[in-house]
Amino acid sequence: MKTLKTILALLIITLSAVSCSSDKDNGPTFATENPLTAYYTQTGFTTVANFVNSGDYEFGLVFTPTVKGKIKAITLKLPAINAAVRVTIWDYTSKAVLRSETLNVATADVQVSKEISELALDKDKKYMITMNSNDWYKKSKADNSNVTYPIVAGNITINEYRWLAGTTQTFPTNVSASYNAGDLSFDFQQTE
Repeated sequence: MKTLKTILALLIITLSAVSCSSDKDNGPTFATENPLTAYYTQTGFTTVANFVNSGDYEFGLVFTPTVKGKIKAITLKLPAINAAVRVTIWDYTSKAVLRSETLNVATADVQVSKEISELALDKDKKYMITMNSNDWYKKSKADNSNVTYPIVAGNITINEYRWLAGTTQTFPTNVSASYNAGDLSFDFQQTE
């Protein structure tokens, strides 16, 4: 009887240890977030003008994750149909292309989302996401005044908006603080 109690006690201790280590291995699960809505809210960019067939540009947002994480999907909405919008994610410092994806905007004014193979992002490192298009929404303040960057949108800090004319995949060098041409964004998930 004493041996049976000892065996049961050891079994309970073993199961408790396995259960505890299993909980640690799984770790916390973080919610997916998209910074675009918070960005527009905080900038006050509420005036919208549609631009269709208005010249080709490479344009988008410079951003910094405040935590280590990953991009899981790219989101895009345009005021016109475009079957092949090139979206690029850049290393801001080296200007290297980290990822290039093509999105199909099959319906105007409807957001599309494209899941991508996960792209790991380092905490406090600058990146940029751009698209090349001749269609976009121009969003600004009603008085066309500048916003003050950075803009904190959850775990993503938006540092600036950049643009460059042309169809080539070239790192944008022009900076504007009075508007954003979009709607281009991404789904981000913290990983630790």
